[in-house]
Formats: sequence, C-alpha cells, structure tokens
Amino acid sequence: MTLEEIHGQQPMPAGHDWMQGAGTALHELLVSAQRRGCLTAGVYESAKLMNVDPDNVAFCVLAADQEDEGDIALQIHFTLIQAFCCENDIDIVRVTDVDKLAAIVGPSEDSGEPRDLHCILITNPNEEGWKDPALEKLNLFCEESRNVNDWVPTITLPE
Repeated sequence: MTLEEIHGQQPMPAGHDWMQGAGTALHELLVSAQRRGCLTAGVYESAKLMNVDPDNVAFCVLAADQEDEGDIALQIHFTLIQAFCCENDIDIVRVTDVDKLAAIVGPSEDSGEPRDLHCILITNPNEEGWKDPALEKLNLFCEESRNVNDWVPTITLPE
C-alpha cells in the first residue's frame, strides 16, 4: 500500500508538474488564509506568534529574493525559524520571489504600506471543522520532500 492509497489521494506527479501543483496550492492557501484572517506576515510578528502560541501555527513560508541572500541577519532569523518549525512539527517551504508573494498577499490592510513578507505563518482559524485542501496538498508535498531529505523545499509560485 502506498502513501497515496492510505490518504486516498492521487500519486504524486513526477518532477516539474508536482512543483507547479505545490506553487498553485500555496497561492490558494495564501488567498484563503488571508480571507479568513489566518495569515501573519513579518519575521518579528511571526516570531512573536510562534513564541506565544506554536500549536496554532499550521504552515510557514520563508521568502527571500536573490538580493536578500547576502543579508546575514535575515539568514539567522530564517535558521531560527526553521529550527522552531522542525521542533514543533510545522511544515515549512521557501519561496524565491518576494514580488510574486506581494502580488498575492498585498499591502498591510491597516496602513496600506508594503509589509515584511520574508516570513508568513498560516494559523488555524477558530472554526473547528476548517480543512483547507490546499494546506493538505502542501503538507503532503512537504512530507514527500522530507522523504528525499529536502527539509525546506523551495516552491515556485505560478505567474
């Protein structure tokens, strides 16, 4: 019996198709979470939330452009967030295009200012029966990635 049979899902597509599917699922999850008020953006805001209520965090997205790769402070934050997520069984992915992420999430609703999108947390809403199919797809994607020793897979968001 395969993992897909156990979970009642289709087998994982090979290669690029599966990556595109994960990108689409991440896009859907971000839109859904923002609509429900279950999205926390910002490295510091995310760190505060993980410190106060780690059991409520369902998924983590780390985002950095090419220019951010040289930012040592940001890389230290990423390392600490990754360690925290691994310790608390929170699935985590990386995104390499902050502009695409900003197009999906948009500016801060409070001030209209661009917000820090280097770390985004998806939290569980207060609704008990909420199951997001995009979150389930991403959880499966992360599980499959860990099976091939890719602990923080990189996802490409769709155009």
